[in-house]
Amino acid sequence: MSTCGPSSTRPRARRAPRRLRPVTADARPAVRALPYGDDGLLLELADLAAVRAVDAALRAAPPDGVVDVVPAARTVLVRGRSRTRARWADAVRAVGVAAVAGAGTGAGPGRVVAVPVVYDGPDLDEVAALAGRSAEEVVARHLAGGPDGYRVAFGGFMPGFAYVAGLDPVLHVTRRDTPRTRVPTGSVAVAGEFTAVYPAPTPGGWRLLGTTTTRLFDPARGRAGAALLAPGDVVQFVRATPPAVHGGVGPTATADARTVAAPGATPPGGPRAPDGGSGTTPAPPPVPAPIPAPGRPGAPDAPPRVLTVVATGPLVLVQDLGRPGLAGVGVPPSGAADPDAARAANRLVGNAAGAAVLEVLLGGLVVTFAATTAVALTGAPAPARLDGRPVGHGVPVRAAAGTTLALAAPPDGLRTWVAVRGGLDVPPVLGSRAHDQLSGLGPAPVRAGDVLAYGTAFDGLPVPPGPPDPRPAGVTPSTRAPTAAYVPAADVPSADVPAADAPVVDLPAVDGPRLDHLDAAGRAALRSTVWTVSPASNRVAVRLDGSPLTRAATGELPSEGLVAGAVQVPHDGRPVLFGADHPVTGGYPVVAVLTRDGRARAAQLRPGDRVRLALAPPG
Repeated sequence: MSTCGPSSTRPRARRAPRRLRPVTADARPAVRALPYGDDGLLLELADLAAVRAVDAALRAAPPDGVVDVVPAARTVLVRGRSRTRARWADAVRAVGVAAVAGAGTGAGPGRVVAVPVVYDGPDLDEVAALAGRSAEEVVARHLAGGPDGYRVAFGGFMPGFAYVAGLDPVLHVTRRDTPRTRVPTGSVAVAGEFTAVYPAPTPGGWRLLGTTTTRLFDPARGRAGAALLAPGDVVQFVRATPPAVHGGVGPTATADARTVAAPGATPPGGPRAPDGGSGTTPAPPPVPAPIPAPGRPGAPDAPPRVLTVVATGPLVLVQDLGRPGLAGVGVPPSGAADPDAARAANRLVGNAAGAAVLEVLLGGLVVTFAATTAVALTGAPAPARLDGRPVGHGVPVRAAAGTTLALAAPPDGLRTWVAVRGGLDVPPVLGSRAHDQLSGLGPAPVRAGDVLAYGTAFDGLPVPPGPPDPRPAGVTPSTRAPTAAYVPAADVPSADVPAADAPVVDLPAVDGPRLDHLDAAGRAALRSTVWTVSPASNRVAVRLDGSPLTRAATGELPSEGLVAGAVQVPHDGRPVLFGADHPVTGGYPVVAVLTRDGRARAAQLRPGDRVRLALAPPG
């Protein structure tokens, strides 16, 4: 079952941040700033030249508090610390206005990346017919580009996918009416005003002109160099000869990408990693990070500091707080579906907030501890037993060497987080141990027989047990607060409690930057409709079924940045709530954004749950 959705249980007290309103930051409507959720600011700009100028300025000198910058077709999304957004937002607006004012002085130097292309694409003749040119002229125009050449405008869709601007207007063709179910790695394609190279196999509707052997994305090159093409890079397509076939063994590459740094240029995100960051040597395809072999630190007779997975249930993933800061090159942030629940579990066992935990879907996890440790459970209240003895949620529990922890299915909610003292020591990928279902980055889903080593991400001692939670057992998802409250072992309800009378789950949300894309009836329905969670839901998005929302604007929206909790309305009018593994950009209007509590609740939704968006009143 593919699922996604309200978290479990502890109220938070926090001061409400100062509310931001849409602001025109210049006398001309050249930079318009729109609040986006609780930690974002969306800058609307006139064209790609302004986007490139603002993106470059923010990357060169990011204001204090800014975490990520996500350029898109006509916008730049800036993410930062939610508590200080009012302060850094003012600085971002000022940078944006200054960058737009100076945009006419030229794009400036940039890295030059040469990409060899064999023009053997299945859509070459079709593009020629649409353009009214010969296939050879299409090739020549693609090689030459427009009058200003090619430059990477923004990333998105998938890690390493770069939207390259500067395509000859003659080659501005629409996407295919029926997207392909699989576009091969290295396909060179065009759609609208952009050209791009597919970095991995995926469904897609762009028209394919050729292929390249250049590896566009390789995590082994490190955070600075994983994506070969980054915003601001200059791209040169170079015609290559088809690869030779030797004795039926297969093709051999005849060319590869060359990267040249323009004088004084620094690649976005800092210097490229020396281990292949220039793209001069093809790297092996990215693979899930392996589970480390058990070690035996300490005395020779000490038991190994590992746990062994006996069973997993539907799905168990290793998660931490994700890999922020890479959205500009198409890498989703990922991380625990409810970061606060993961933090709470880590805090209980004395770990650093970002230590790796297990995210367990609908129970079923069984693990045996080789060495004594402390363990804590948060999130959905899965009945748990340690060697047959019931254990509670929201408290640290001593797990002696040789004991076995087993989790049954929770009576409500979806995901439970399990932290062990020191965290889990699996190899990080691009600085994080999180598994990303959209991109496949990070350690593979946990399987029976895996041996996971304890880490050393300590931050103090386990929290002493506190008094039992005064609330009655079995509180419903709509009334309990998200995160991890104490659930006494004796009060954990049976997993077979019926949920037919479960109330509607309210998801707190605020207006999104594109609310005006709904008409009056659509805006009213957004606040009142009770939706049903679709089975086609997962960590990427929760999809809702119900009466479609009506839109005031029916045209295409240029791709722009997305955040966890964004509520997007596609053409069918049924909302999509994006989760931790959301794509970094999208082309449908975001009409609302879940609050922090709303995202935690959404992480616990099961298919069939009934939900309502509890938006703040207008004005």
